[in-house]
Amino acid sequence: MALLTREQLEERLAALHRASLELVSDLSLDTVLERIVNLAREQVEATYAALGVVDKDGSLVQFIQAGMSEEEVRRTGRTPEGMGLLGAMGKERHTIRVANVQKDIRSAGFPDGHPRMTSFLGVPILLGDNLLGQIYLTDKKGYPEFTEADARVIETLAAYAAVAISNARLYEGLVGRDEALQQRTQDLSLLNDVAAALAGSLNVEEILDQTLIRVMDYLGVEAGEIFLCEESEKELRLSLHRGQYAEAFLTKDRFRIGEGFVGIVAKTGKPLLTENLKNDMRYLRPAVVAAGFTCMACIPLLARGSTIGVMSVATRRERHFNEREIDLLTAIGNWAGITIENARLHRQAQRVAILEERERIGMDLHDGIIQSIYAVGLALEYARATIGDDTKQSNQKIEQAIEGLNKTIRDIRAYILDLRPRQFVGEDLVTGLKRLVDEYQKNTLADASLFAPPDGLAGLPTSHATALFHICQEALANVAKHSQARRVRVHLWTTKERVLLEVADNGQGFDLRKMSVTLGHGLSNMHIRARKVGGDVEITAAPGEGTTVLAWVPRRA
Repeated sequence: MALLTREQLEERLAALHRASLELVSDLSLDTVLERIVNLAREQVEATYAALGVVDKDGSLVQFIQAGMSEEEVRRTGRTPEGMGLLGAMGKERHTIRVANVQKDIRSAGFPDGHPRMTSFLGVPILLGDNLLGQIYLTDKKGYPEFTEADARVIETLAAYAAVAISNARLYEGLVGRDEALQQRTQDLSLLNDVAAALAGSLNVEEILDQTLIRVMDYLGVEAGEIFLCEESEKELRLSLHRGQYAEAFLTKDRFRIGEGFVGIVAKTGKPLLTENLKNDMRYLRPAVVAAGFTCMACIPLLARGSTIGVMSVATRRERHFNEREIDLLTAIGNWAGITIENARLHRQAQRVAILEERERIGMDLHDGIIQSIYAVGLALEYARATIGDDTKQSNQKIEQAIEGLNKTIRDIRAYILDLRPRQFVGEDLVTGLKRLVDEYQKNTLADASLFAPPDGLAGLPTSHATALFHICQEALANVAKHSQARRVRVHLWTTKERVLLEVADNGQGFDLRKMSVTLGHGLSNMHIRARKVGGDVEITAAPGEGTTVLAWVPRRA
């Protein structure tokens, strides 16, 4: 075998150096691997060349060859698995040069149909202590075996190849991270867009529409729908459909929990995916399959750990919903579910507020206008009783009744216009109570008196003063209607923390054991008014011993 002269070897190494510089400048891993194989084959004039790339565990994960025809590759049928000399080189991590692989005891693993090979040169591609791959060369043209000079050339090439592969991998990693960062930015932009749209609305229909529009646009799908759980929580109803072939999706617009894709997701609270609707027996709408839809993703809408609905997106194209997209859809589903639940709670709170307002209006009507009408009735009864004996007094009572009716009409008009009582227009609590006691005394034959602080209880919240005013009004009305009392005492006083009101009469009283506050609307109103401002009412009564109503409220709100 002819040996290379020093000049020939230096010329070869110089050519290899120039080619290697071009090699490390390329950042495409597949291109780098192909160039390494072809360059190694050219440098040592090998018939066949190959490069195997290994993973961190040393397993062969990529194999590139040069020299074998497509027919030879087809006959071989499979890529090497790193056995025989290839496996030995991976373990020993040094150059192996063999004159005849058929006679080497380490040779093994050649499949049927593989070309017969004789001479062999294998060089590991090392970066420090890390094995990146191996260069394999067989059948040197015109020579029975590869030379020491060939080995040195390929070892030099392997050193360049290690740097080139490392650079290409780093570049691919950077590109991959950059793409992932861009994708994450787009995902966050979608989440922010959805959040902004949902945060600005408490309308369930608008929330559903905004969510579905953005998800469909982002994923590029042709159809989407949202089902919501019914109040019975046993069935889901289609609340919104967007996109193509609505008539196909509307063929079944209700699902029981556990029924079909929608019902299964509602039951499990987990996403459900399919890339083959036609052969998925769990999908129960043949019209959708007939319309050409093949891929679907169903996502639960969750709130407080419970499924309140299901969002589905479907496409007629071949589409793989990856893990990142499912995580994104799940986050949007959670967000939408919480927003829908908040909107429902807001609507429920509005209903409760309306009911409370109706209750307040009912109490004000009972304690204000109805009591005023009753006072008019008492004045007219007095006028009728005295009309034969004292015409002047009767006329005064009739005038008083007319004045009372006019006042009641004004009160009713005020309720119609603004639903606010007139009792405390320009008055404090003591002045209001004095007016109640004076009206009571004018309309009955009983003696009535008021004992109250002279300062008018400055600083007492209006809501607390209003509650005590109405409690006193109701208590005096009850005395006039039921007690037949000859004397009534209204006493108002304060402690450091409370304001107390006592209305006591010497009438016929009643048995508290036979009376429930829920039976008498007036008694119930007293308790409700006091408790709404943090106070309470206590009633003491016994047959023949009169009645005492004691109410208290906090001095501060």
